[in-house]
Amino acid sequence: TLNGEGLQHQDGHSLLLASTVPCCVSYDPAFSYEVATIIGEGLRRMYGKKEDVFYYLTLYNENYDHPPMPAGVEEGILKGIYRLRGAGIENKRRVRLLGSGSLLPQVVAAAQILENDYQVAADVYSVTSYQQLRHDALTKERHALLHPGAAAEVPYVTQILPKAGGPVIAVSDFMRQIPDMISRWVPAGLTPLGTDGFGLSDSREALRRFFEVDAAAVVVTADQPSDEILAR
Repeated sequence: TLNGEGLQHQDGHSLLLASTVPCCVSYDPAFSYEVATIIGEGLRRMYGKKEDVFYYLTLYNENYDHPPMPAGVEEGILKGIYRLRGAGIENKRRVRLLGSGSLLPQVVAAAQILENDYQVAADVYSVTSYQQLRHDALTKERHALLHPGAAAEVPYVTQILPKAGGPVIAVSDFMRQIPDMISRWVPAGLTPLGTDGFGLSDSREALRRFFEVDAAAVVVTADQPSDEILAR
């Protein structure tokens, strides 16, 4: 994950570049069970089915707790998104928080702050691949274009993030363009937080505050009227 220097010395764009290669299947997993699930599928496709694809996975050098795998999340891991935890409180004020890689624990922490201190119900989603979500949506759009008489299929990301449920905020250790890849298929709109630009030669915590991708920045972004968030 990024240290103090920021993008002038480190990588905030490789997932964007990987998305331009048709045979590259890229993922940004956060937890060990996500990595294991993705590698297993990669072996099945590349060696079992002999598909002409290769996999690109981000791995991080940060220590954080890895929980056991929730039941029934394998499909979501491979397709690119699944709900990691539902809101801990019930309230009309709701928000949906998306996190990837080493910033997912920051998103979980932000959800806890929102619920405990601001009474905002927060659902947390792990996004393992914005590229795969975009590919699925584009494939279904193309099928609808070429088969106008058939019923249009709903993109997977739209199924998981329908209009109801509150604003959607996506946090990435990479540039904002990464979560922006799926924004037009999120009916409620999507506010991306990322690490665009040059950083500071300081600590990782200071850099995340500088780029406004830490838990506090997520809370500040989420605890605004939904129309203000959608207008950003």
